[in-house]
Amino acid sequence: MSHRLRDDMREARRLSGLVWARFARQTGFGEAYLRNVENGNRSVTDGVAAAYDRVLQTGGTFAAALRDYGSVAVKDAPWEQSGCLTTLVDLLNGSSVDRRRVLSAGAALSVSAGNWARALEPMPLNRAPVPLPGGPTLLTHVNERLAHIRRIDDELGSGEVYQLARSELSLVIRLIKSGRYDGRTVDQLHVMASEAARQVAWAAFDQDRPGVAQSFFDGSLRASAAADDPVSGAYALSFAAIQCYSTPGQAGRAVSLLETAREQVRGKATPRMHAMLAARTARALSKTGAKRDCARQLDIAREALDKGRHDDDPRTLYWVDYGEIEMIAGSAALQLGDPAGAVSRFEAAIEASYPGDEEYPRSHAIYLARAAEAHLAMQDLDAAVDTARRAATCLGAVDSPRSASELKGLRKKLAAHTSHGGVRDFLQVG
Repeated sequence: MSHRLRDDMREARRLSGLVWARFARQTGFGEAYLRNVENGNRSVTDGVAAAYDRVLQTGGTFAAALRDYGSVAVKDAPWEQSGCLTTLVDLLNGSSVDRRRVLSAGAALSVSAGNWARALEPMPLNRAPVPLPGGPTLLTHVNERLAHIRRIDDELGSGEVYQLARSELSLVIRLIKSGRYDGRTVDQLHVMASEAARQVAWAAFDQDRPGVAQSFFDGSLRASAAADDPVSGAYALSFAAIQCYSTPGQAGRAVSLLETAREQVRGKATPRMHAMLAARTARALSKTGAKRDCARQLDIAREALDKGRHDDDPRTLYWVDYGEIEMIAGSAALQLGDPAGAVSRFEAAIEASYPGDEEYPRSHAIYLARAAEAHLAMQDLDAAVDTARRAATCLGAVDSPRSASELKGLRKKLAAHTSHGGVRDFLQVG
């Protein structure tokens, strides 16, 4: 039995706030017995898993995980090219099981990040990042399609992206296995595999499938390690960190993931990459309540952007600009209980020409919902309703359960103010 399930059960119990005696009494098992289960001295039985699910109200998570551990989402394959291909093929063939294990995702991603960092250790500090495809025409076409899929995700959400990215990943694997390419071209293909797997993972997370997301994030890191390219893996980890800090009690793990990413690209990435990683770190820190550290990371992100664009900036970082950094700063301020600061940062993002309505409606809907929440916290109901309407319009035909959940949460907060005509109309019409 993997230690991961025990860790998840222990973490969920601690997060519940129940003291041992009360928790054991509610489960119907002895305290000493359950301590031995969590410590690995006794097996996790069906009855124990079901009791944890019942008392902690985890919706059958642990019972399902116990049943499925015989066919784990990611097999323990070596962290090199052949092992990478084995893992990715298994994932595409459906060996990954979506158990919706939100409590285990953080622990699993932490293990993946550690394995990735160790696999990259032999890489010389001065080795150049793997270049983008510029040789074989077919590779260039595939890389262009991956860029288009990123844009589809920005504007239409993750519903279509999941299958599109899976298809591209399958094609890249076929090209790697064809034997037509060698040397740095094979490395390029592994970088593309890393990006395609990241896109699958991100789409799965956005569609509320955390188990699948965790598995494909692991696959993305494996492809990055197979190419000896820390930049692509760091980019994947920055999105895996969002999955972590979006899960209750996992923000600390998100900070650790980002620290691992930043360490691996130190001296190997452009300022824009460092700006993105610092901003994501700030957002994760805001979830832990670390106000001062959060502000410091935002300053690092802004200072990195001040250094300007570089010719070798990864193409994936097209969205990293001052507007995005300020949107993240606004989200962090709201998280830290500073609604006035949040409104200020959101307004600064718009002043920085953040093209959310046109180019990033999925993300902008989330930021607008948070801006509306900040106005609501300041008792400015007119501004809250106006911003909420913009968020609903922005979401429009975007397929993103994550964005819809953000707007749903805002509606719940507005429901306490139905005496206000604008609030009442918004809740009735949307």
